[in-house]
Amino acid sequence: MSKASKQTTYRVDGLSCTNCAGKFEKNVKNLEGVTDAKVNFGAGKISVYGETSISQIEKAGAFENLRITNEKDYSNSPVKKESFLKKNWHLVVSIIFIILAFISQNISGEDSTTTIILYVIAIVVGGFNLFKEGFANLIKLDFTMESLMTIAIIGASIIGEWAEGSIVVILFALSEVLERYSMDKARQSIRSLMDIAPKEALIRRDDVEQMIAVSDIQIGDIMIIKPGQKIAMDGIVIKGYSAINQSAITGESIPVEKKVDDEVFAGTLNEEGLLEVKVTKHVEDTTISKIIHLVEEAQGERAPAQAFVDKFAKYYTPTIMLIALLVVVVPPLFFGGDWDTWVYQGLSLLVVGCPCSLVISTPVSIVSAIGNSAKNGVLVKGGIYLEEIGGLQAIAFDKTGTLTKGKPVVTDFIPYSEHMDEQKSLSIITALETLSQHPLASAIISKAMIDNVDYKSIEIDNFSSITGKGVKGDVDGITYYIGSSKLFESSLEKSQSISQTYQSLQKQGKTAMLFGTESNILAIIAVADEVRESSKEVIAQLHKLGIAHTIMLTGDNNDTAQFIGKEIGVSDIKAELMPEDKLTYIKELKQTYGKVAMIGDGVNDAPALAASTVGIAMGGAGTDTALETADVALMGDDLKKLPFIVNLSRKTLKIIKQNITFSLGIKLLALLLVLPGWLTLWIAIVADMGATLLVTLNGLRLMKVKK
Repeated sequence: MSKASKQTTYRVDGLSCTNCAGKFEKNVKNLEGVTDAKVNFGAGKISVYGETSISQIEKAGAFENLRITNEKDYSNSPVKKESFLKKNWHLVVSIIFIILAFISQNISGEDSTTTIILYVIAIVVGGFNLFKEGFANLIKLDFTMESLMTIAIIGASIIGEWAEGSIVVILFALSEVLERYSMDKARQSIRSLMDIAPKEALIRRDDVEQMIAVSDIQIGDIMIIKPGQKIAMDGIVIKGYSAINQSAITGESIPVEKKVDDEVFAGTLNEEGLLEVKVTKHVEDTTISKIIHLVEEAQGERAPAQAFVDKFAKYYTPTIMLIALLVVVVPPLFFGGDWDTWVYQGLSLLVVGCPCSLVISTPVSIVSAIGNSAKNGVLVKGGIYLEEIGGLQAIAFDKTGTLTKGKPVVTDFIPYSEHMDEQKSLSIITALETLSQHPLASAIISKAMIDNVDYKSIEIDNFSSITGKGVKGDVDGITYYIGSSKLFESSLEKSQSISQTYQSLQKQGKTAMLFGTESNILAIIAVADEVRESSKEVIAQLHKLGIAHTIMLTGDNNDTAQFIGKEIGVSDIKAELMPEDKLTYIKELKQTYGKVAMIGDGVNDAPALAASTVGIAMGGAGTDTALETADVALMGDDLKKLPFIVNLSRKTLKIIKQNITFSLGIKLLALLLVLPGWLTLWIAIVADMGATLLVTLNGLRLMKVKK
């Protein structure tokens, strides 16, 4: 890889606003050796293309006192947190001088030299960084929030409004502190995921056990996990048995049993037994690392609402400056107004016109919602998908592995022999099925193992397969058959009740098999793909949420599909579909309903998933395909997360609309207050700061939405 194309990603601490992010990105791009840079404001990260040092990047962010660390720094050294006083000393000093100025004003008057000097010191100390940015931007005719505030404060000083000018400085600095805190709080939902996996693990190499940093652990190393310890790396259990709490990865609260050959994930908690695990992935490739990476990428993707706000803000700020200029000059020039009064009104309009609340309204909501969904086991790959889910009118479900468990089980075993007990019948059936190539044989073998049926001691002679019908074999000189009704046509004709039972099982979507000899039917065994316990409840919840249409798509025969679909409660059933048929049907649904989601296993039905408005994959934990290809992944194979993400998405859209409406409403109200000359710098800064604080707190509410 050439030096120019080398990409390194860094974490950025202290990035509080989108304007700051844009300036920081621009500064880094101008560093020597850097060909390009891209800031992810939501995640608090920057990707740098080329070569430079952390100290150089920190210099580029010195205007915000940004702190930079390499994304791949897995060291366990704690990050030094500066105290509030140390981080905001200028704010504290400025407040002290304002208090002294108020005291001096009461003693000596507001026009005394001492009072003015104290106010000037308060303004310079509190607004030093603001003025530095503001003047630099004004020289380049870059009309940012800093530019607006700089003009307003200098203007207030010129017309002798020292007290109000200093208060504007303080309140603006305070709003910046609150903004930074709120964005850090929103990002913390993902940063907390980073901290759940240990930074080192107990590894056995060459019969020696030692603690090794995760960055030095290799694939194939043996990791020893004691009860109560968190698992540091993804791997396969090679020894031991335990229950693992996987809530950090999948969002499921009930611990999952793990035995030899089962997969375990970094960041999960070993609750009971001692485990030995063979490491299968490097630290940067673990499931938790992928989840963090995908969520942070999602936070960097601009949602449509955010794209609108950013575009709007680009034209909004110059427009506010133009309106403020008109407010200053038109009344004095054309209506005989007082210059001091209207200059003051214009400056107040500049302050209240700051787009802080508008610009922060969408990203804080998106970051909060995506972080919350990840903590609850739902990976949303971008703000655009989060918004699209909120507008869904129809959801199509793949049947196998989504609405059903995707694993056949024995649902019915009905014996008919007076001379052979159920255990004996099941042992012969299982012995025959172990020799067959029938796809449902595994279900019968599983039942025999669960019921502790001894089938391995049964000796089968003269085993043979009867094409299209079933299998047969001899046990103790008697020939037994198992298969479809075609093997037992004459016996079924003699027994109407057995025939009716067989037909009834078939109509229920089950695969019924008959077991017997040439002359008698000894049992019926039925196998089916089990419906998930949660499917019916999930469909009902979606209908309650207002999803107009739920559709089950399957390649199964119509009888099976109709039985399962009606049991679950979907509003439409489409059976005997090929993958291309599912694709065609999704396109038809989009024409009818507009926004349509397709939910499947992330591997099959890829064309239909890709054609839908939002493709949702089941079982994302450990499934690279689901994590990489789907727009949304439901971790832990849990369908119950679907109503949660639909509800969260709708609340996100609602809050974004509330924030944008409120932010613009405050600005409009300020414009109306200008007409009678009622707008003051005090009202302006409190309105702007209050709006920023309220939209931020409103966005942070999305972190509290629960399943």
